[in-house]
Amino acid sequence: MTTPEHLIVEPGGRLRGLLRVPGDKSISHRAVMLGSIAHGITEVNGCLLGADVRVTIAAFRALGVQITEQADGRVTIVGRGFAQLTAPAAQLDMGNSGTSIRLLAGLLAGAGFAAVMTGDESLRRRPMRRVTEPLELMGACISSDDDGRPPLRIMPASHLCGIRYRLPVASAQVKSAILLAGLHAEGHTCVVEPMPTRDHTERMLRAFGVELEVESGEITVEGGQELAATTLTVPGDISSAAFFLAGAAMEDGSELTVQDCGINPTRTGAIHILRRMGADIVLSNERCTGSEPLADISVRGCRLHGIDIPSDLVPSAIDEFPALFVAAACAEGVTRLVGAGELRHKESDRIEAMAAGLRVLGTKVATSTDGIEIIGSVDGFSGGSIDCRGDHRVAMAFAMAALRAREPVEIIDCAAIGTSFPDFSETARRAGLNLSRA
Repeated sequence: MTTPEHLIVEPGGRLRGLLRVPGDKSISHRAVMLGSIAHGITEVNGCLLGADVRVTIAAFRALGVQITEQADGRVTIVGRGFAQLTAPAAQLDMGNSGTSIRLLAGLLAGAGFAAVMTGDESLRRRPMRRVTEPLELMGACISSDDDGRPPLRIMPASHLCGIRYRLPVASAQVKSAILLAGLHAEGHTCVVEPMPTRDHTERMLRAFGVELEVESGEITVEGGQELAATTLTVPGDISSAAFFLAGAAMEDGSELTVQDCGINPTRTGAIHILRRMGADIVLSNERCTGSEPLADISVRGCRLHGIDIPSDLVPSAIDEFPALFVAAACAEGVTRLVGAGELRHKESDRIEAMAAGLRVLGTKVATSTDGIEIIGSVDGFSGGSIDCRGDHRVAMAFAMAALRAREPVEIIDCAAIGTSFPDFSETARRAGLNLSRA
């Protein structure tokens, strides 16, 4: 299904019942990448087949890997090892996927052939020096445009050497790119994190048989290790679930359960933040699928209150802040966030995109270089037309705003929802959102 360019969400409604969200996008990307460089046949169940993951699949097909997809999210990857990747015949188009281009930069840095990676207009505005600089320290021959943005041009390097690298800013994508390059570097590669970020790469490397050392914020991998094919099941994406969790939490009378959702502790910041705001959220049926934990997450609507968001929760909620900002706007009092400058370098500048949309809906907002202050109101929103700037998470967040609006909310330029949640409209309608195509 293609998501319509514009959506109109009528005011009111409550979120109720049981629902499932698509497979985790971060885990799906990594499953395709590691399966492609492993030896043997890897089976991935529940893989997200949205636009972003499809560009990762297309890239590895262009690199000579046989990958087949089924409509139910099953993906079969015939891996022949990293050394059997072949030079692409054309530029690799990463679409709108920052995960694809940054992690592939790490993998291809030691591939021994030339490759060029580009993307759509939005991706070509996103910063890449945070990835290219440590890769160059390892010996990679990689260049970008003068301002450090895509296209990325990778030339054959004589060899890579392991490094010890302290991340200047917490970033799972940069960490992962360095670790993936470290698989094909001489010696040990160590990444030091200023605070914990999502650890899907570390968990999945182990699932493919790679030995890692993780201790006190330092992740170390020895070069030269081979990956062995495996079978994986991808849990539901908590970033997709967050829109429904926030929407249900802020509307009294809502009672919703998201089933089979990933609860990796490096990704549950949104749950902790909503609970601090007073949300009634309960986890049940906790279990593991492969290396990842999952659970059923139930939420009941209640009155929320504003908070100062703790800095240590920022990395584990970085993709969920659009949904959290909408909940904060419906809470009593002021919510403040600082230390989240990374939000300005997503598919859009999410601080400004969310602030602009909230102002349209009547919320008082102030922004800073790395944060936002939202003056919440239990009266909710007016209505209006929101330009989501082609950002899927901004679009889905403002769809939930209509639950507390007095007039319709129109969401413009929202086709990008398909990158992470192809069936969002149908799922939202079933849950109780009064949503239609413009």
